[in-house]
Amino acid sequence: MKHLAFLLLLNLTAVCAQTPADSITIKQAKWTVEEIAKGIQWRKVHFQQKELFHANQSINLLELPVKSRRYRWAVVTADSLAKTDKTKGQLRPTSTLAKEHNALAAINAGFFDVKNGGSVDFIKVQGKVTDTTRINKGQKAAFHGQAAVVVQRHRLRILKGQPTVGWEYALSYPDVMLAGPLLLLNGTPEVLPKTAFNDNRHPRSCVCITNTKKVLLITVDGRSAESYGMNLAELTFLARQLGCRDALNLDGGGSTTLWIENKGVVNYPSDNKKFDHEGERAVSNVLVVKRK
Repeated sequence: MKHLAFLLLLNLTAVCAQTPADSITIKQAKWTVEEIAKGIQWRKVHFQQKELFHANQSINLLELPVKSRRYRWAVVTADSLAKTDKTKGQLRPTSTLAKEHNALAAINAGFFDVKNGGSVDFIKVQGKVTDTTRINKGQKAAFHGQAAVVVQRHRLRILKGQPTVGWEYALSYPDVMLAGPLLLLNGTPEVLPKTAFNDNRHPRSCVCITNTKKVLLITVDGRSAESYGMNLAELTFLARQLGCRDALNLDGGGSTTLWIENKGVVNYPSDNKKFDHEGERAVSNVLVVKRK
């Protein structure tokens, strides 16, 4: 009951609008910076005393090149290493999927079926469709089915889709993963409807492309006194202050996880209701970067 009351308090405080002071707080933040590999930086910061959006916030991000001769992007699903029908639909933590695919880094990705496994949205890996959108073509697409991350020739892009199911099946890219909602496109914030998902504070995961042709993998921890989490307006504001041109919200909540080789899980997943690195949730798919 005490934990529930605290979560309600976090959501009530989320009505605060972003201010110029929040912009200054982000710009002047004292990030801890570490080079993970050539051209790849891990940055983290913990805003305390309710410094950002009148809240405590713990943010991790990985900065990588959009395209590099050293690295390549990949969408990984929990079924990709399945050997038998019994393992079909099995969910595994982000860290496990990353290690199984020899990743350099990974972030949890699209929305999925917690009970039965599998993505609830379209995913195509190396030209093969592994998951299909679980709404019939022509019907209104879910909020997480109207945008996508695509990879072609090892270059990552964020695309805006259509409000009805079917647009994703026409994409010619070899690697496609739907997610959402879209937060930024060409530097312009998307108009988001007022919903509990959008307006309440939760742990969040996000992928961005900056004006300087970098990719940012961002996690914002939440559901704790140490880090309240963000609503999507706050996440959009953060992405813009970090120089993002395009930004896409990924699955969040207990799924929010950023894993780095030789570092492990670097954020504070919330599924165990503790502010530590042990609360990973098993997921269906992740976005990874690998060495070529």
